[in-house]
Amino acid sequence: MSDAHTQTWNVTGMTCGGCSGSVERVLKDAPGVGAVKADHAADSVVLTVDGVLDGDEVQRRIEAAGFQVVARG
Repeated sequence: MSDAHTQTWNVTGMTCGGCSGSVERVLKDAPGVGAVKADHAADSVVLTVDGVLDGDEVQRRIEAAGFQVVARG
């Protein structure tokens, strides 16, 4: 889809690959998210946005998993 683009979010609290995997799992089916790649070493989550992204829902899911959003992409 030509409207797809990426956003990088700054997320803290991820300390290992398991944490990164947890964030990826909670976001993989979020509305508007086409793909997600979390990197605990960089404190980042890169979202491929495909459609309309509900940023509040993405943040809610990240925080419900136990991590903190420092900055939205």
